[in-house]
Amino acid sequence: MHSFTIGGTLLSNNTPPYLVAELSGNHNQSIDRAKTLIEAAAKAGAHAVKLQAYTPDTLSLNCKKDRFLIKEGPWAGQYQYTLYQQAMTPWEWIPELADHARKYNLELFCSPFDESSVDFLQETLNPSVYKIASLEITHLPLLKKVAQTGKPVLLSTGNAEEQEIKQALECLNENGCHSVLLLKCINAYPAQAKDFNLRSLIRLQENFPCPVGLSDHSLSNEVSLGAIALGACLIEKHLTLSRTEGGVDSAFSLEPQEFHSMAKSINILYESLGESRISPSDQELIERRFRRSIYVSSSIKEGDTLSIDNLKIIRQDDGLPPSEWENVLGKAASRTLSFGEPLSTGDFH
Repeated sequence: MHSFTIGGTLLSNNTPPYLVAELSGNHNQSIDRAKTLIEAAAKAGAHAVKLQAYTPDTLSLNCKKDRFLIKEGPWAGQYQYTLYQQAMTPWEWIPELADHARKYNLELFCSPFDESSVDFLQETLNPSVYKIASLEITHLPLLKKVAQTGKPVLLSTGNAEEQEIKQALECLNENGCHSVLLLKCINAYPAQAKDFNLRSLIRLQENFPCPVGLSDHSLSNEVSLGAIALGACLIEKHLTLSRTEGGVDSAFSLEPQEFHSMAKSINILYESLGESRISPSDQELIERRFRRSIYVSSSIKEGDTLSIDNLKIIRQDDGLPPSEWENVLGKAASRTLSFGEPLSTGDFH
């Protein structure tokens, strides 16, 4: 398994999970709210926060034809251009928000959506990593531009076929990016647990030389926990201050206390994964004293025959193991043995 680094933090399946709070448009066009979200992310256990760097014009056309009308999901009834106007993060905020994140020891990075956003981010932020959103995985001109920065890339694979992932990785590698982390993702808002097919994380690890993570649009913790158990080393979840206060992505975002609960559960799960060796844990070794062994159940004189009448298998582990029972019966005691004494190899012949 290859490793991956974000701002000096090493990510692999042998390191604690890295948690990213996606802020998206949940700032509701208020920079103060965006800063409060960053503070909430830090308190909830995130290691990084992420923004999206686009404008309505870099994503769509200001066109009211029916094909641009969103008909399903949380944004049904809105035209794409209007939605992106509401959801975008003003680019001039990004450097200030990055400074604010650093005060809380958080990394801040972005998803660029066109070449101009990459130029802007390089000049003003110089991020340690870029995230490619799922729906941009076939946008090879964007991937080429990002790769040429030489920065590591989080590549989200929602909606992608295996061949498209391969093509995207080839484009990134050929243009200078040799450090990629693949994110399992379901492009649905909110995503249903039954659609994740988390076992595909194993296939991603087998087929591509990349660590894996999960961009999780579900509203519970179980999917993220399952991903960690299958090798994910990064979890990305949307964060909102309150779903009841609204926001373009609030319907599938966690509130701070929910994010904190998820972070706590993920850390406990990661600790429980441990190593692949099969052997007793430190706790079990303490309890091992209650394993059974062969004990003297009635006083035995030297030369007496060892039998079921004077030996018993009981719960103390400092005598001969029960596996020696058949070998011991019928042997002669080589010394006097007292009641309640463990039987050892030199006690018979």
